Amino acid sequence: MRPEFALRQWPVRRIAIDRRALAAFRVSLGLCLLVDIALRCSDITAFYTDSGALPRSTLTELYPVLGDMSPLAVSGGVWLPLVAFGLTALAGLALVVGYRPRLSAGVAFVLLVSIQLRNPVVLNAGDTLFRRLLFWSLLLPLGCGWGKGSPESASTRVATPGTAGVLLQVLAVYVTNGLMKLRGAYWHRGTAVQYVFQLDHLTVRVGDVVAGWGPVLVLGNWLWLALLVGSPLLVIWTGRYRTGLVAAFVTAHVCMALSFRLGVFPLVSILGLVLFFPPSFWDALADRRPAAIEALRPRWPESATGAPQIWFPTMTYSLATLGIAAIIVLNAVAVGFVAAPTGTPDRIEGRSWNMFAPDPALETWWYAAPATLESGNRVDALTQAPVNLSRPSEVADRFPNQRWKKFLGTARHEPSLRRSLATYLCSQWNQSHDDAIERVDLIILTESTNLNGSESVDRERLGSYQCA
Repeated sequence: MRPEFALRQWPVRRIAIDRRALAAFRVSLGLCLLVDIALRCSDITAFYTDSGALPRSTLTELYPVLGDMSPLAVSGGVWLPLVAFGLTALAGLALVVGYRPRLSAGVAFVLLVSIQLRNPVVLNAGDTLFRRLLFWSLLLPLGCGWGKGSPESASTRVATPGTAGVLLQVLAVYVTNGLMKLRGAYWHRGTAVQYVFQLDHLTVRVGDVVAGWGPVLVLGNWLWLALLVGSPLLVIWTGRYRTGLVAAFVTAHVCMALSFRLGVFPLVSILGLVLFFPPSFWDALADRRPAAIEALRPRWPESATGAPQIWFPTMTYSLATLGIAAIIVLNAVAVGFVAAPTGTPDRIEGRSWNMFAPDPALETWWYAAPATLESGNRVDALTQAPVNLSRPSEVADRFPNQRWKKFLGTARHEPSLRRSLATYLCSQWNQSHDDAIERVDLIILTESTNLNGSESVDRERLGSYQCA
């Protein structure tokens, strides 16, 4: 092989994605959409209607520009989000079965962005990454077939600006988060993961069990930090080394899903990592589970199996190039390498991938909403149980799900959110009880983390609100 040809092939091999990985990505993308919509359905009234905790008036007050961009803001009734959720689920199902994948991904992207814009308050980094992966999927040949050639043959791999962009997007999450963690103090001491597992408003299942395993958590601290620092190897390495590194990241995200209430974040992270598995991984899987690989094969292929290894359609090239530039600039701003433009709103979701960075939070928190009824009795409007301001045995159970935790955490610093929340709590109770709420108080209770001593609970009254 001539040296100049080998030099050109070096970056090509690292941005190339196996066609079977693209098929698995398509299926996983559809499944994640179905899971995301299913999780949102339980709070469709609370988070996407005018009778919920974020009516359109409060949305516009918090987000003067974004508030009017969502088609779901046209109506305050429940029918419009129901239609949007249903169509998104259908688009997800179409991706799973491989029907018109690029069109299905485009429809899903528009609908998901509309849903997210209707309530940016409840979004986390997983929602941001999901939205961006859907965008990149529009620039990928999700419906391409594959041949039965060798791993190096043109029929098994695709290298385009789109494949480079989507791999860079996933990599940017880990690189940015790693750089932020290197600026903290607790990650360098090896105690950061111990503090993370003391956040009882996040920990569930396995997290509650291992929270006291000090040496194991210290080891986990250094292993996770090493993975983040070494994340560029996801692109640099190929073959079995890349497979091992991807498997390590997937294992870490599975552990997160079993230990914390993080919504779709672990699933979306694994979704992005699927693209990094090299041809050797899919060849081995095909040898052991040929039926599984055949199940991924698109039934309506968008391109011939003999398509060239590198192809640069004009529109795809332009969009992917702009997307790559945006990734570099936005993440440079996030880590402080480039100054953010004056007036950039701090609350724009996904501006940085700062999960537990530069240091984890050092307090557990939860809400109480003591409400006075017309009869003079008192009830907690959040739990609809008797008022109890003592520390619950399972703090995470005080939040119905991760989106409610995100909403309440933001409401701690947004008076308009607290007022709309109080109005929603009043209406929810009064619609189903004869003894109506006259006034509701919002209280946040915090417990500072102390790894070596006792912990006390502090109370802060956030406001008192009369029910209409």
